[in-house]
Amino acid sequence: MVGSAIIRQLQQRGITRLVTRTHAELDLTNQQQVRDFFTDEQPDYVILAAAKVGGIHANNTYPAEFIYDNLMIEANVIDAAYRNNVQRLLFLGSSCIYPKSVAQPMREEALLTDVLEPTNEPYALAKIAGIKLCESYNRQYGTDYRSVMPTNLYGEGDNFHAENSHVIPALMRRFHEAKQNNDKEVVVWGSGKAMREFLHVDDMAAASIYVLEMDNTAYAANTQPMLSHINVGTGIDCTIGELAETIKRVVGFEGELVFDASKPDGTLRKLMDVSRLKKLGWQASISLEEGLRKTYDWYLQHVGQQDLRL
Repeated sequence: MVGSAIIRQLQQRGITRLVTRTHAELDLTNQQQVRDFFTDEQPDYVILAAAKVGGIHANNTYPAEFIYDNLMIEANVIDAAYRNNVQRLLFLGSSCIYPKSVAQPMREEALLTDVLEPTNEPYALAKIAGIKLCESYNRQYGTDYRSVMPTNLYGEGDNFHAENSHVIPALMRRFHEAKQNNDKEVVVWGSGKAMREFLHVDDMAAASIYVLEMDNTAYAANTQPMLSHINVGTGIDCTIGELAETIKRVVGFEGELVFDASKPDGTLRKLMDVSRLKKLGWQASISLEEGLRKTYDWYLQHVGQQDLRL
C-alpha cells in the first residue's frame, strides 16, 4: 500500500527510473537474492517500505513470522545497500515501537524507555531493530540512512482480508458486507474506547519523499545519531467507536453498532507527537473522513464488486 503510493507520487513528479520488485519476484528474507538484486540494479536511493504487517489478530496468531520476516527483510536490504554504495536509504517503521505505557502524545525520545504492548511486541522489536541498523551503519560507515515512524496507515491498496487486516479495512469490509446482506448490526472488536490516530497513505507517501529529499544539514540538526527517527502522523486521534461511526456513515450502513468488549482493545491510546516533522516543514493535509471516502471508492472498484459477484 505505502510503496504503491510512493511510486505514484514519484511518477507524478516525473521520476521514471524506478526499480521495483513484487514479493513473487524477489524474496527479501533471502539474503542471496537481495544481494544479487542490489549488485545487478545498483540503485542510488532506497525506500524500504516492505514489511509483514497485520492487525491484533494477525500479530497474536503469527508472532514468529512477524519478528523473523521483518528482521530478515531489513537486515538484508540495509546491509546490501551499504555494500553497493547506496547514497541514501529511508526505512519505514511503525508507531508500535513505543512503550505500552508512555506519555501522550508519543515523542521520539520515548523509544526504549519501557516495556512494549504484548500483542505486537515481536513486530515492534523488529522495527526498533531496523532503526538501530540504520543508525549503526551511519555511525560506523558514514552512510545516510533515515527512519520515519508512521502512525496507523490506511488508504487505497490496503489489505481488506476478513481476519488479518488492520482496523479500518476490516471495519470497512464488515460494514460493506452487512449493507449488502441487509444485516441489522455490525460487531466491532473491543470496547470502542481505545483511541487511535490514522494517516492516509497519500500523506505518508508525501512525508516519506519529503524526509528522503531533506538536506543533510537540516536532518542532522533535528535528529541525533542514536535517536534519528522521525514521527509521521496527523497529531489528531479518535476513539475506535468514533471511527466505526464515521465508516458506517461513509459506507451507508443503517444498522446498529455492537461492541464486543471480550475482545482486546490493545493499547488504550496511541497518538504521535509530530512537532519534529512540522518544525521541518511538513504536515498532513487529508482529513479522516475525506481519506475514508477515497478509500471506500477504491474498495468499491477493486474489492467490493468481487464480493457482490460471489
